Amino acid sequence: MKFAVLVFPGSNCDIDMYHAIKDELGEEVEYVWHTATSLEGFDGVLVPGGFSYGDYLRCGAMANQSNIMTALKEFAGQGKPVLGVCNGFQILTEAGLLPGALIRNKNLKFMCRTVQLKVENNNSLFTNQYEAGEVINIPIAHGEGNYYCDEETLTELKANNQIAFTYEGENPNGSLADIAGIINKEGNVLGMMPHPERAANEIVGGADGLKLFKSIVKQWREQHVNN
Repeated sequence: MKFAVLVFPGSNCDIDMYHAIKDELGEEVEYVWHTATSLEGFDGVLVPGGFSYGDYLRCGAMANQSNIMTALKEFAGQGKPVLGVCNGFQILTEAGLLPGALIRNKNLKFMCRTVQLKVENNNSLFTNQYEAGEVINIPIAHGEGNYYCDEETLTELKANNQIAFTYEGENPNGSLADIAGIINKEGNVLGMMPHPERAANEIVGGADGLKLFKSIVKQWREQHVNN
C-alpha cells in the first residue's frame, strides 16, 4: 500500500506521519506538496497536523484553497482512505469532507499531553484492529480542537455510527458529546484531533495509534490483494 503525506506551509507533523508509515508500518510513503494537482498512484492520503498557513482566517481555511485539495476531494470521492489528524481534521471540515467545525478549546489554551480515547466504532476502515469500547492512550497537541456541530448533524453522526473516538474520563477541549474523531457517511474519511502517529512505538510512550494504520492496511489488502 502506498500513502501520500500532504505538506502545506506550516505543517509540522508530516515527518511524524511519514515515520509512522515507513518505519513502524513498513509501507510505502511519499510527501506530496500542496501545489501538486494529482494523487494518482496513491492508495491512501494522510493530512497531517501543524499550523497550515499560520492558521490565518481559520484553522485549515487557507489550506483548503490549495491546488492539492481538488485532487483530495476527488480521491475521497472514489472511496479511497483519507485520514486527517489535528490540523488535518480542521482542513477536512473546511473542505466539506467531514461535517462540523473545530473551534477554540474551552479553556482558550493550547494543550499538549496524552489523553484516553474510547473506541466507539471498531467496524470501520480505520478501527477494525481495535476492540469495541477499547480505551487507548493517544497524545493531543492543539489550541482549536473543540468539535462542534448543530443538533441535526450530531443526531446523524450518532445514528450512522460515525463517531469513531470519544474522550474517555476527561474531555480536554470541550468537544460536543466528547467527540475526538469522526468518519464520513461513506466510511473512508476519518478526522481526529489526537495524534495516532505519535503513538506508534513503545519507545515514545505507547503504540496504541499503530493499530489505526494497521486497520487501513488490513482492509486495503483484503480488497486489493487477497482478491
